[in-house]
Amino acid sequence: MALSTNDFDFDLPEELIAQTPLADRSSSRLLVLDAETGQTQDKHFTDILDYLNPGDALVVNNSRVLPARLHGHRPETMGHAEVLLLQQKEDDKWEVLIKPARKYPVGAKVFFGDDPNNPLLVATVVEELEHGGRIVQFEYDGIFLEILNQLGEMPLPPYIKERLEDQERYQTVYSKVNGSAAAPTAGLHWTPELLQEVQDKGVFLVELTLHVGLGTFRPVEVEDVNEHVMHSEFYQLSKDAADTLNKVKKNGGKIVATGTTSIRTLETIGSKFNGELKEDSGWTEIFIFPGYQWKVVDAFITNFHLPKSTLVMLVAAFTGRDNILNAYQHAIEEKYRFFSFGDAMYVHHHDH
Repeated sequence: MALSTNDFDFDLPEELIAQTPLADRSSSRLLVLDAETGQTQDKHFTDILDYLNPGDALVVNNSRVLPARLHGHRPETMGHAEVLLLQQKEDDKWEVLIKPARKYPVGAKVFFGDDPNNPLLVATVVEELEHGGRIVQFEYDGIFLEILNQLGEMPLPPYIKERLEDQERYQTVYSKVNGSAAAPTAGLHWTPELLQEVQDKGVFLVELTLHVGLGTFRPVEVEDVNEHVMHSEFYQLSKDAADTLNKVKKNGGKIVATGTTSIRTLETIGSKFNGELKEDSGWTEIFIFPGYQWKVVDAFITNFHLPKSTLVMLVAAFTGRDNILNAYQHAIEEKYRFFSFGDAMYVHHHDH
């Protein structure tokens, strides 16, 4: 029986979609869900320490969000253009989304910066893609990332209406490698102090990189889940990280992933190498939904996701659909905050 997207629908009151981050990162609530029994417990994020044991590994995604939403204009009319950087193709060629796309055929230019006669950055459209996508060639003097920092703003997910005063609040404390279009938000709850406590307890902290694409937030529009075309994201796992994780697994420790992005990376590599982890990088289109056989991840931290999203389906692959929808119902009744700036869940098997 084909899985239907509607199997992952639920009523989410709009006011539960958190618009701003909490002042204190780790003050979020934590809903602990037992994947087998479906039992839930209401905790605080700092209680996560109780579930991590010496010899376990905590995996985090160190990708950093680019300030990738740029406002520019057409040189001829001074008409406004909004350009969202999606992916670097080569050197100064990028895949972008331009609004309004119809005004930007091949050859059209966008100027960025306050002085129309002396732009900081110029983009020339070199190829048209579907969905308003374009490949553009950037020209500039100086260092591209510095110009981006000067011009760009964080591309917050579409459902967040408020501007973020402090852009660093949309980065995890361990973000290092530029390249995401959206933050790996399950990690926003970690503070340096809490991560130190995790390591003091004898838990290995392991970093990997997956650059989150905006496709992460794309709702599933087909009815049959099998027909959904997953977006592609770049990932990287170092040799040291792979060696540590294999050692943890061999010694009976558990691998705890922070966020669906860490899960996607670990399961992509595990699927490639029969459950082993190896140094690896590449593009993944892995789509995890119920029926998936887990290879690597034993437990994970995740936020509360939107109805019908691929992310709810991923969690359901671990817990079963009924358990996750019941847990979400509990979260809604208890007014947990949903989404990128919301509260967290810890999903595990009770025997660990």
